[in-house]
Amino acid sequence: MYFPLQDIDSARLNINDPQHIRIHSIETFGTHDGPGVRMVVFTQGCQFRCLYCQNPDTLDIRGGTLVEIAELVKRAVHQKNYFGTEGGVTVSGGEPLLQCNKLKTLFELLHKQGINTCLDSNGRLNTPAVHELLTHTDLLLLDVKHVNEEWHQKLTGQSNKNTLALAAHRELSGKKMWLRYVLVPGWTDQPVYIEQWGRHFAGYKTIERVEIIPFHQLGAHKWELMGLAYPLQNTPLPSPKIKILTKSIFDQYFENVIVK
Repeated sequence: MYFPLQDIDSARLNINDPQHIRIHSIETFGTHDGPGVRMVVFTQGCQFRCLYCQNPDTLDIRGGTLVEIAELVKRAVHQKNYFGTEGGVTVSGGEPLLQCNKLKTLFELLHKQGINTCLDSNGRLNTPAVHELLTHTDLLLLDVKHVNEEWHQKLTGQSNKNTLALAAHRELSGKKMWLRYVLVPGWTDQPVYIEQWGRHFAGYKTIERVEIIPFHQLGAHKWELMGLAYPLQNTPLPSPKIKILTKSIFDQYFENVIVK
């Protein structure tokens, strides 16, 4: 369930105000972005231009609504009883690392309230400020779109070097991480690269879970509403065969592989 933001007065707020985060929406009782029941904050702005993007309305950093960090903490505290022992707050996007300094403040305040923190990121930024944020992040959900640099560039418009480097940094920190892989026919379903993806992360000790997310067309209408041509309009859904094959390859390298 998405929580309306119209009740938050964002008039005349400075985009550089360190006390406010630019967000797209808030989801309550989320169960798909981290463990347990979670409040999911979707930030605004992203540097990737994924061909299969399900939320193109989150890409523009100038969009969304400026929300006070204290307001987000207040809402999380009100929902804390529903989080149980595993739930908490997940910040997704868009790409949350674009506002990493503000998220550090948010996560510090959430920890003071005993609330678990989770970050869902594409790993585009790999900086000291991001590393500092990750010290306050209980769980990192890292979307590794493609292991091959050329294919990653074609799929997202960006390099995968920072994403892979950020995964390596998280591994060295010893803190928990889940990896996510969107399975797109014709783009990320090549067995040779799925095998290479698995081998790349095979020795990681911090990976608790690998999520295979089958491509779907549920976000296509958003492209149409925004007057944009959807690049994968004619791309089929992954077949049961390729989903089984992908899982079987990942199962060779990881103990906990889930098809969403």
